[in-house]
Amino acid sequence: MTAESSIMMVSHGLYGILWMLSCFGQFLSEDLQFPGPANGAIGGSVVFRPDNPPATSDELIQWHFGPIPILTVQSDLTLIAPAYRDRVSFDRTTLALELQNLRLDDSGIYRLTVDTLTGETLLHVFENITNVRLTGPKEPLIEEESTANITSNGTGNITSVQWMKDNSPLSPSNSIIFSSDNRSVSISKVQRSDSGEYQCTYSNPISSGTAKLSLVINYGPNDVSIKGKDVVDLGVRVSLSCSANSEPAASFSWKFNGSDTGVTTDTFTIEQTDFKDSGDYECTALNSLTKRNTTKNHALLVKVGGGGKVGGGLSSGAIAGIVIGVLVAVAGICGLIVYLTKNKKIPKINLSKSGPARGGAQTRQDAVGDFHFLFSHHSITFYYITNITNTYWERAVIVTNCNSVIQPQR
Repeated sequence: MTAESSIMMVSHGLYGILWMLSCFGQFLSEDLQFPGPANGAIGGSVVFRPDNPPATSDELIQWHFGPIPILTVQSDLTLIAPAYRDRVSFDRTTLALELQNLRLDDSGIYRLTVDTLTGETLLHVFENITNVRLTGPKEPLIEEESTANITSNGTGNITSVQWMKDNSPLSPSNSIIFSSDNRSVSISKVQRSDSGEYQCTYSNPISSGTAKLSLVINYGPNDVSIKGKDVVDLGVRVSLSCSANSEPAASFSWKFNGSDTGVTTDTFTIEQTDFKDSGDYECTALNSLTKRNTTKNHALLVKVGGGGKVGGGLSSGAIAGIVIGVLVAVAGICGLIVYLTKNKKIPKINLSKSGPARGGAQTRQDAVGDFHFLFSHHSITFYYITNITNTYWERAVIVTNCNSVIQPQR
């Protein structure tokens, strides 16, 4: 046998196979076709309808449930089995069979026969899903300590269980573990991000039911902070505000230089500052449920002009300008006095002590005067001091400053 003849034999063999498949396909195309398996609920109804009913309906027509006959139609005669007499109806035009008042045991294969044509379809009967509910933890959940177990329950034929959190799918992770039947979930060492609404949906092809449960994860206090000025002016109103991240909300207490103040609100207020208000302010945030507390400290300094431009005080630049101006003025005054003294326009007074004149006219002695500068925390004061003796005063100290005050001494 040559190679050419071998190729021809293979070609004829393939042609024969394709011809048989074509004929078989034509045979299959003449079979009765149904859209697919049907689903029904207990107590409901379902219709079985072929997609390609024959053009004529004079042939013998039969519907079976498995081996059990449901009805037989021939010519004008329709026979319905006693078990289905009150539960079925038949359409001779479409060959559709309606089965009513479904029961769980109606699930199975239904077969239609029209003369030599046959078609089958499958029915699944489901119990409606009802009474879906979720059961969660009874005790408060504390971050990084507690484990949350959520269990779902419900009645009916459950073919699918889906979990959601805050309307997004809940997926397993190192801390989120689902049971083998997917009906419960465990969250170990809960985090604050686990707070939210959990949702479980039971479903089957004909019904569904959903239950929801909210979890609150208690945490904190964390990130305690104090808002307020560090340096303030004398005699102003000052408030320090304490805040913390906490669930439930934290309570607050305040200490000043280590001593309790009795203030238990988030704000500590000083109505009018004094120098004694300078020191360390301590705010403690407490979560009564987690039993945790966190402390934050804030140093406050009270001084003249401490508030800067805030609250009407002077800026550091303005204060420096005033000091420089005062120093220039004092230097000018000193120069003037020295000039007048040297030119004998201001008399020199002798500092030697003299007793008063006795029994005679008033007498006057020379004295020597001194100039003094007093630098205090708040001001610079210039003094001109002289000693004077006369018949009426043993000694007097005359202090000349911006107010020209005379203070006598006996």
